Amino acid sequence: MGMMARMRDLAPAFIITVGVLFVLFMVIADSQLLENFGGPTQNVGTVNGKDITFQEFSNFVDRAAENQKAQTGQDIELEQMDQFRDQVWDAIVTQTLTEQQIKKFGIVVADQEIRDVIISDNPPEFLRQNFIDSLGRFNREAYETAIFDARNKDALIEAEEVVRQQLLSQKLQSYLWGTVNIGEGELRKRFTDQNIRMTAEFALVETNLIGENEITFTEDEIKKFYNDNPEKFTAEAQRKLKYVVFSVAASSKDSSLVRENLENVSRRLLTDTASFASFVSIYSELPHSIDTMTAQQLPANLVNTFLTSSAGAVIGPVQSQTGYGIYKLVNRLSGTEMFARASHILIQASGDDAKDLAEANRIYDELIKGADFASLAIQHSKDPGSGQKGGDLGWFGRGQMVAEFDNVSFNGPLNVVQKPIKTSFGYHIVKVTGRTNTRFVVEKIVNNVKISATTRDNIFNSANDFVYLAQENGFEKEAQLANFQVLETPEFNEKAFSVPGIGVNKRLIDFAFNNSVNEVSPVFKVNQNFIVAMVSDVIKAGVKKFEDVKEEAKLELIKEKKFQKAKEISLNIKNHVGGNLFRAREVFQNALIDSSVNFSTSGSIPNIGMEFNVSHTALTLPLNTVSEPIKGYRGYYLIKVVSRTEFDNNLYQQQRNSLIQQLIQEKRSYLFNQWMNSMKENAEIIDNRHLFYGY
Repeated sequence: MGMMARMRDLAPAFIITVGVLFVLFMVIADSQLLENFGGPTQNVGTVNGKDITFQEFSNFVDRAAENQKAQTGQDIELEQMDQFRDQVWDAIVTQTLTEQQIKKFGIVVADQEIRDVIISDNPPEFLRQNFIDSLGRFNREAYETAIFDARNKDALIEAEEVVRQQLLSQKLQSYLWGTVNIGEGELRKRFTDQNIRMTAEFALVETNLIGENEITFTEDEIKKFYNDNPEKFTAEAQRKLKYVVFSVAASSKDSSLVRENLENVSRRLLTDTASFASFVSIYSELPHSIDTMTAQQLPANLVNTFLTSSAGAVIGPVQSQTGYGIYKLVNRLSGTEMFARASHILIQASGDDAKDLAEANRIYDELIKGADFASLAIQHSKDPGSGQKGGDLGWFGRGQMVAEFDNVSFNGPLNVVQKPIKTSFGYHIVKVTGRTNTRFVVEKIVNNVKISATTRDNIFNSANDFVYLAQENGFEKEAQLANFQVLETPEFNEKAFSVPGIGVNKRLIDFAFNNSVNEVSPVFKVNQNFIVAMVSDVIKAGVKKFEDVKEEAKLELIKEKKFQKAKEISLNIKNHVGGNLFRAREVFQNALIDSSVNFSTSGSIPNIGMEFNVSHTALTLPLNTVSEPIKGYRGYYLIKVVSRTEFDNNLYQQQRNSLIQQLIQEKRSYLFNQWMNSMKENAEIIDNRHLFYGY
């Protein structure tokens, strides 16, 4: 039964309810009671009680979009608009919280301070840039004439407001950064991180190379490990969701509309005397250009047509990967690079070569007897990319395929089904359908296929229909009836940035934590798709039960015992090698022995990776002395430092001021980000944008 038919079966109670609400709405619509009854708000949200109206937010979005277009020269794509609005919303929240804190701290800027900045010897850059001459010099006289001209009063008022906001921000930053200071120890550590270089030999006993048969434990040890390490088995409150994805993609109707529009353009080109370039300026999404293209760069089916057409021929609409195009052949040139077009049927390597060859020969025999190549490719080929295209690989150049395939494609006969050839992928039955070194000089009109508002609404309505049915009859039952794939997320907590497997949507996370098991969500929009979810599991905070994590505890115990074993082996190596780490395999044959050259304490160690315990031990270890075992991420290390640069006090004094500035800037940035994150976490922020923008 179709989804709409099922909804009609469930509709009577729904219609009665909606009817009553409609009458109530008509009674109070013209009264002042609507807002008191929870009527639609005019605010897209609030920040600590401050309303952000829809009009204000729209104005912010429009101005931000205009600024971005001024910088990039391009409008924001419709598909990117949701993400862009998210960025604007975050900027508004940040600005509002900042203004509230400025007011809380009593920070003010006097009018005289603003005037002093504007008429100073070094005015703000946004004002200076308008009075720079061709030689890059600031024209002070023209600047002063402009700011004291009464005709520029309105512009000056706007400039004063910008300066006021800049000064307020500077004073807030000064307030926050008053506690930032840099100690001598921090400076010397930063200098050391950047300048002290070391070379060391090392031996690594990796835990992964210790066999589990070397590790013994009892059930009591597992339980003791669990009791002794509760932090390893403590979980925050978590949720899991089951969900259905409604992919938001252009429909066949959207594609047809683009093709039909270009068909009309193509017909006009036959009779209109205007230049092709003028049609490009009107109808193409890309500006006019004359391009020289290879067979690989053109839509595959266009190449053969151009090879047999005269200069000036106009072909199209022709389908491409992103839409449709009309192409004009300006000229054909002979190139130095050869391209081939081929189709193939892949019998994937299964491990039984004789069986694979027999299957390839069977299909080859069918083709020789007249079977359709494309049909057999769709039926038998294991190449997911070309199989559903009848085996067609399109045009490609030399060296783009494996050697055996490349040889057949560029040296074999055309339009002949060739005997199976073997590559690392399996057996291929190949038919070369084209070969050319021609380069094509073309003009083009390009229209991409984009999802229409109607298609988007239809997809959203389908998702909404599913919500209604799932709430009435059960999520998984209705998904099965509609043949929708049900997916499930891993566990996630309330502070998660995104829902694993789904994407970023704070409202979806809020839904998961504000509802119980089997509750069905409304439609959410995530990553351009629509999602309908159901809470599938509620995991409470606290230490997990031993029975639930026994296997996890066992694995953690084995891991710990392997580290203990690795440390014992490392101690045996140290006691045995007498300072020569290259003898480590005499004790443990799987030991990794190597050297690391020219590393510091601030980054990755060559041949080791990010192991700060190793690098910091190397900093103070006496030269040519084997260290005690050092615990790392992969196991235990023994190192011997063979060279280390000395701390250069003269160089340190030269770099000291720049190091101070580095550290101050880093601390200030970190402090401000931490402060702002804290403001956002503790603020009461209500985001109602979904009421205005839908989905």
